[in-house]
Amino acid sequence: MRFMFMIYHDEREMEALPKEEMQTLIDSALEYDEKIKQSGHYIVSNALQSSRTSRTIRVRGGKVSTTDGPFAETKEQLGGFSLVECKDLDEAIEVAAKIPGARYGSIEVRPIWEYAES
Repeated sequence: MRFMFMIYHDEREMEALPKEEMQTLIDSALEYDEKIKQSGHYIVSNALQSSRTSRTIRVRGGKVSTTDGPFAETKEQLGGFSLVECKDLDEAIEVAAKIPGARYGSIEVRPIWEYAES
């Protein structure tokens, strides 16, 4: 089964981290990516730029509207993601719990919807 890990954190807290602490977090995240690549779980992952750089797009009645930033007002913002292959939800939770960013925010683990073509 494939799972999406959505990594959330408070951008203000992350921006306030001392430079050395932020670099340690980045290094540990890259090291963990390497570990899950070696374990066979890894498909793809990446960090995202600040939510201030995002746009929310809606199409209603054929009309496109664009809003700056994310739609939801939240304490934590989506900061990155990983797409992994795991045998089941329990294994996915084990893999996600070791993501270094979990110490600063939260990881949402969600199974990928596997569509069947008709």
